[in-house]
Amino acid sequence: MPVSTIEVLSCRRARIADSPTDEPEELVRLAEVLEALPDPRRRHGRRYRLGALLAVCTLAVLGGCTTLTSIARFAAGMPSELRGRLGLGTAVPRACTLGRLLARIDADALDQAVGHWLADQLGPHDGLRALAVDGKSLRGSRTAGRTAIHLLAAVVHGEKAVVAQRQVDSKSNEITAFQPLLSPLQLAGTVVTFDALLTQTDHARFLVEEKKAHYIAVVKGNHPTLQATLKKLPWRDIPLLNKTRATGHGRDEIRRLKAATVTGLAFPHAVQALQIVRRRRDIRTGKVTLERVHAVTSLVAEQATAVQLAATVRGHWQVEALHHVRDTTLREDACRVRTGNAPRSLATFRNLAIALAHLVGWTNHAAAADHYRSHPDHALDLLMPAS
Repeated sequence: MPVSTIEVLSCRRARIADSPTDEPEELVRLAEVLEALPDPRRRHGRRYRLGALLAVCTLAVLGGCTTLTSIARFAAGMPSELRGRLGLGTAVPRACTLGRLLARIDADALDQAVGHWLADQLGPHDGLRALAVDGKSLRGSRTAGRTAIHLLAAVVHGEKAVVAQRQVDSKSNEITAFQPLLSPLQLAGTVVTFDALLTQTDHARFLVEEKKAHYIAVVKGNHPTLQATLKKLPWRDIPLLNKTRATGHGRDEIRRLKAATVTGLAFPHAVQALQIVRRRRDIRTGKVTLERVHAVTSLVAEQATAVQLAATVRGHWQVEALHHVRDTTLREDACRVRTGNAPRSLATFRNLAIALAHLVGWTNHAAAADHYRSHPDHALDLLMPAS
C-alpha cells in the first residue's frame, strides 16, 4: 500500500493552491465535477442523482470491475454508510439503469470534465512537460453493422493521466481528430509526441504557430522524401548523445539517441533530426532485434538536453503501457457493451481509475484494484475526501 490515499492528493492540492496563477475552483472535488455534468435523463422518475451514479462507476472500476453487472454488484455490496456519503441511500442501481445512463450521457462533456480535473491535480511541472497523442480501438464495441469505436487521447508523460479524449468518426481517422482534440488544451511550452500516422505538416504548424508548443514527430513511409533525407544523414559521424538500458517484460533493451541540427528540413518548424536505435534481446530465447527510428523536432538544442530528449522520446510509449492496463487488468477489449456512448464512457472511467491510482503512488494497477475492491472507503476518499 502506498502512502495515504488522501496525503498525496492533499499535497498536490496544496502545491496548486500556492501557485499564484491558479484559480480557487481548481480545488474542486471530483465528485462535484461529476455532479455538475449535464444530465441526459428526464426529470420525471429520476431515482438517483447523476453524480452518485457516475461516482459509483468510478469506484467500481477502481476496484477492478469490468462490466455493468459487476459495477452494479459492487454498488450493492458497498456498506450503507458509503452509499449514504454518495447520496444513494438504501437504494442500489441496477446494471440496466447504469447502462441507459452511460449510453445517453454527453461523452464529450464527461471526457472534458475528467481531463480538466486531472490536469489540475498534476499542478505545476518542473522541466520539460510532454504530452503523448495516440489512439486505441475498443474492440468489444464492434457490431455487425458498426466498426469498433476508436478513441484518440492525449496522455501526460509519466503521469498516466488522460487529459483529453475524443472519438474518431467512423468515416474518418485520427488525422482529422488531432487538432480538435488538442484545441481546448493549454499547450504553451509543452512537447507533443505522436507516431508516424499523425506526422502531418498541418499538425506541426498548428502546434507551433497556434498553440505555441513543440513536437517530436516520428517519420516513416508516409513522408518518403523526408525519410530518405533523414536516413542519408551521416549518423556514423554524429556523436552519441544518450544511451539507456532497461530490463523488463522478458526482454533486455538498449536505446541509443543521436541528434543533429539540420537546416532546410522539408517539414514545418523542424530544426533537429533524431535517430533512435533500439536493440532488444529476448531473455528467454536470446533472439536479438534491431530497430532504427527517425524523427524530427521543433526543439532547438538549447531547449532540451540529450537526457530530456531521450526521456521524451521514450516517454511517448508509456501510452502503450496505459493501453496494456486497460486491456489486461481492466479487460477493455473483452467488454461487450455496445450501446450509444456507453463503451466510450466506460473507457473514460478506466482512464480515470488508472490516473487516480497513479496519483496516490500505486505502480501496479492490479494491486491497486485489489486494494480498492476490499477498501471502497479508500476509493471514495479519492472522489470526496472526508472533512
